[in-house]
Amino acid sequence: MLSRIADSMYWMARYLERAGETARLMEINLRYLVEAEEDMGEDDRWRPILQITSSEPLYEKQFGDNSVTTPRVLQFISAGRTNPNSIRNCLRLFRENARVARDRISKEMWEAVNEIWMSFSDRLKGPLTAERASSLFVDLRNQVARINGLTASTMMRGEAYAFYQLGGCLERADMTGRILDVKYHIILPDLSMVGSALDYYQWAALLKSLSGFEAFRRSYHSGFMPADVAEFVVLNRDFPRSIAFSVERMGSALDIIGLDNKEGTRDAFAQLARMVKNNSQEIFAEGLHEYLQRLLAGIIMTHSALAVEFFQ
Repeated sequence: MLSRIADSMYWMARYLERAGETARLMEINLRYLVEAEEDMGEDDRWRPILQITSSEPLYEKQFGDNSVTTPRVLQFISAGRTNPNSIRNCLRLFRENARVARDRISKEMWEAVNEIWMSFSDRLKGPLTAERASSLFVDLRNQVARINGLTASTMMRGEAYAFYQLGGCLERADMTGRILDVKYHIILPDLSMVGSALDYYQWAALLKSLSGFEAFRRSYHSGFMPADVAEFVVLNRDFPRSIAFSVERMGSALDIIGLDNKEGTRDAFAQLARMVKNNSQEIFAEGLHEYLQRLLAGIIMTHSALAVEFFQ
């Protein structure tokens, strides 16, 4: 396979996953602000989203007064042309990479690619109010799920599909790690609030931002214990958005692609795979933040190795 085709399949999946995950984050945050009965400033409500999406430095550069407001964040994260991680830019780059790899994807996929771009590029024009944004995020999340379904049911299995799976799973593992690292730090339990409505909404929002609320409740019956949430999100191999699940699927994709004479990728991924074999006691003994930072660094190293050995 040509390196440019492999690169396009990989990034096509990454940008679609990023757009869908960002839409889910924004949707849950908007809903959480309505449901939660607490007095939080807009900075406390929205800065974590900027941190998770790695958009905080660019936001502060664009809005020099450093004021975080709902209208600004909605526009910047959803449609900001100067923000490379905005939903609009992710969808644009998703379509551009799909065009490069047009002969490797199915007709149904290509039609869905054009449909999602034309629909949402138009809807993201002009000011975005909270009311408009909420329905847009739900619709986008559903369209991303539709494309994922079409991909799974119509695309030929082989190297192209493996690179697509590799990119999507790497992006998902990275985003899951960022969400847990930022939000877990914010909602570390204050003993005076454990069991309160605020405590419930905070943990529920974290799990819903990963589409894992119902699955967690079925797996754990003792409430929202911080260690249980972290274990579920990082190590549960049956939860499709856990880090361990994503890393295992990356390994399956690499088995198809082959790693002969690709020592950098093999070593970087082996190190990453070892990290998700830890148990929860080992993770908390190290410190969850420290563990997640090391894991996110491992994801970056794996991406860098792939870029050097497969895409250049």
